[in-house]
Amino acid sequence: MKERLAAGSARLMAVWAMLAAFSTYFCMYAFRKPFAVGTFDGDAVIPGLPEMDLKILYILAQVIGYAASKFLGIKVVSEMPAAKRAQTIGLFIGVAWLALLLFAVLPAPWGALALVLNGLPLGMIWGLVFGFLEGRIVSDLLGAGLCASFIVASGFVKSVGKWVMAAGVTEAWMPFATGAVFLPPLAGCLWMLSQIPDPTEEDVAERTERKPMTGDDRRSFFADYALGLSLLVLGYVVLTAYRDFRDNFAVEIWDALGYADEPAILTTAEVPVAVGSLIAVALLVRINNNRRALLAVHGLMLSGALLTGASTVLHEADLISSAAWMVSVGIGLYLGYVPVNCVLFDRLIAVVGRAATAGFLIYVADASGYVGSVALLLYKNFGQPTLSWLEFFTSFSYGMSVFCFACFAISAVYFHRLSGPST
Repeated sequence: MKERLAAGSARLMAVWAMLAAFSTYFCMYAFRKPFAVGTFDGDAVIPGLPEMDLKILYILAQVIGYAASKFLGIKVVSEMPAAKRAQTIGLFIGVAWLALLLFAVLPAPWGALALVLNGLPLGMIWGLVFGFLEGRIVSDLLGAGLCASFIVASGFVKSVGKWVMAAGVTEAWMPFATGAVFLPPLAGCLWMLSQIPDPTEEDVAERTERKPMTGDDRRSFFADYALGLSLLVLGYVVLTAYRDFRDNFAVEIWDALGYADEPAILTTAEVPVAVGSLIAVALLVRINNNRRALLAVHGLMLSGALLTGASTVLHEADLISSAAWMVSVGIGLYLGYVPVNCVLFDRLIAVVGRAATAGFLIYVADASGYVGSVALLLYKNFGQPTLSWLEFFTSFSYGMSVFCFACFAISAVYFHRLSGPST
């Protein structure tokens, strides 16, 4: 099959690669996000630690594991040989599923330890999957398709989690049971992923060679573009914290907006978010000049920051409905978040003309981003404990809009002035 895809049309290969990557990452979410649909009422009391909301503790535990995984991924993902990616993905997801079994049997609040173990391997899946897609003429389109998975999957697997609990499964066992449902399709997806052929000579000529990076390679690359990359990472830190808060507390936010009896809203509201943001990103494939494409990516990210702020103003003024607001801030968020995970660094490497991997830069951003997510959860629990989830989310929407706009605007100027091949 791999040989036939390599010898077949570019369109067939692109469709196969997009379906394989989308489906693999979609299935991965069934091992990560379903637990967030549980309410886990009560406070967590652990000797030597401040008392905190049990659900915040669980989310914090998984995010800590996920953040640690991103730091490990800077090395693991950037150095991973292509031939070992698919089997490594299967191994990592299997470990995460067994951690959910441990979560089911440990009493509260000690299940938090299992969630750290759950997040630890899962944070590297994105980079391993994206490694099959980067460095191709159609990488923008493939990356947009991959990003659709985490926009839609989070709501879908949480809806599945709710249905599993409605069938009589307890909150503690629900994450493990939901993961079990997705094991068979995951096996098929990994086989599809393993059949994707390497980039062609034309791909390499257009987008620069992609190869594993040593520690010296990584340090040298970041140092040479430190200012622009640091601004992108800072903006992404805030975007990640915002995205995680919106995702982890989606049930509480939707309930506060009056949708407590509509569990399907967790999925249906994300469909226009996915369609709107991903069509915008996918259209970048039409821009052949990498320098212009890099500026266009910055333009999308700036538009997202503006949309988030403007729609929040309109919602507070009762000029748009709550559902329209949640969809709008979702599109605004992902117009900034999606490019960092696929097209931004792929185009940036093509502009500077250096052999590297986008996975390295994605994981520098991700590792920093999840540190921001942990900090936000701690601030909400200890700094703003009386503020409702909805009030906190509204205030954060304003802050994200202003901060990210500033970071991305300066970054756009920096990279526009770079000397290098005008590819």
